[in-house]
Amino acid sequence: MSGTSPAGEDTGAARVSTWLPFDYAVLRAVPHVHLGDFVPVGVVVHSRTAEFLAMRVIDDPELLRARVPGVDAELLARYLQAHLAVSAGDAAAGPVALDSTSERFHWLTAPRSDVLQASAVHGGLCDDPAKALERLFRSYVTG
Repeated sequence: MSGTSPAGEDTGAARVSTWLPFDYAVLRAVPHVHLGDFVPVGVVVHSRTAEFLAMRVIDDPELLRARVPGVDAELLARYLQAHLAVSAGDAAAGPVALDSTSERFHWLTAPRSDVLQASAVHGGLCDDPAKALERLFRSYVTG
């Protein structure tokens, strides 16, 4: 398919083929698990077809302390750093970090009853997963 009409107009067909499916979840700090209240502190994006997995988080303990009162901000920052290391495939993060991007994404988004939890996984289409990550981080975390 050429992507142009007989009149030479761009039909958009070439652009459609560049769309990449992706999944994402919002990382949430849950300072009091029994209450269920949460504060968004990060986003993880996975595009299997692009072999892309990345995460963006608030990693400054002072900012975490301000956004999530009553939480051990240094501990939460360490949890977030560990999640970043798994996302990046850093071997120092342990065996799970050596898995495929899909396996790591599923590990990062698995249900937990801990201070750091992931939202339900949502899907979308994008032309650049890194840009989608930045857009989602701005929308859900730094708003």
